[in-house]
Amino acid sequence: MDVIPVIDVAHGQVVRAMRGERSGYRPIETPLSPSAEPADVTRGLAKVFPFHKLYVADLDGIEGRGRNTHLVPIFSQVLPRAEIWIDAGTGSRSAARSVLAAPVATLVVGTESIETVRVWEEISAEAPGRTVLSLDFRHGEFMGPEAMLSDSSLWPSRVVVMTLDRVGANEGPDIGRLEGIVSRAKGRRIYAAGGVRDRRDLDEIRKIGVSGALVASALHAGKISADDIRNVAGR
Repeated sequence: MDVIPVIDVAHGQVVRAMRGERSGYRPIETPLSPSAEPADVTRGLAKVFPFHKLYVADLDGIEGRGRNTHLVPIFSQVLPRAEIWIDAGTGSRSAARSVLAAPVATLVVGTESIETVRVWEEISAEAPGRTVLSLDFRHGEFMGPEAMLSDSSLWPSRVVVMTLDRVGANEGPDIGRLEGIVSRAKGRRIYAAGGVRDRRDLDEIRKIGVSGALVASALHAGKISADDIRNVAGR
């Protein structure tokens, strides 16, 4: 199982995400870093564990303020062997091409950012092996074209199940929803995002077939340790 740290960036600073209510996000305060600067926070995460993947939610891109194009070099300098997963609100093939121009970048396409299945097909055709789909949910409702949820043949080899209202809420992952997605995944790797609190949650989602978890608050709070990550990585 992969444990992937998450960094949310808004206005150039790392922010603490809470329930997907982005207007309320504030610069992060964490014992892992002296500041909310992306480089400092990434160095703090790297001291916890030598992660091989890093998930970046570029909220400026997602909310239409323009991508933070300087971020990938910063993250790559701190985690030189890491694959950088980037969700920047990509909603077109040209925008996808821009993200994928960085060789270490893996494009994450959130369903909240795409208008039609055709747009998704155009985007994913750009680099299928470097594209991850995020199935986005808020308050129990799917965000995006309904076919993206109902037709699993549209899914790539890696799929994130993003439950925004559980992000940072200490409520645990949405096991029922994850089970439903895994049951239709047909060999695809499913990643849980939102609600993972500790090692017990990691073990629980692993048992139902989830391949990885996106984690932020639990790492900053010290509730998931390097030993936990090593242990679940070997399973």
